[in-house]
Amino acid sequence: MNSKALPRQINNLEVGVYECEIHLKFRLIEEKSLLSDREQLLQVLLEALTEGADEFLETLQASVKAQEISEFKASPQMRRQLMRLRNFSDTIPQ
Repeated sequence: MNSKALPRQINNLEVGVYECEIHLKFRLIEEKSLLSDREQLLQVLLEALTEGADEFLETLQASVKAQEISEFKASPQMRRQLMRLRNFSDTIPQ
């Protein structure tokens, strides 16, 4: 899954590892063929949710949880990325 980082301020860059959980329940009008490709379906759903409700999407329930976790629970790849971000912010003059 590709993700783009949120725009961030370079000054005082504080980063951490977060565990996020999203539960959604909705009704959707969509082509049946889309339901067979889970990655494409997820992409379409995320785009629809960010654009807001319309006549093709009806949100019934939504909840989001996010909590910071120890960086040692992250994968080695995520820990390396975290170190790169911290090192990058250390090299920028304040």
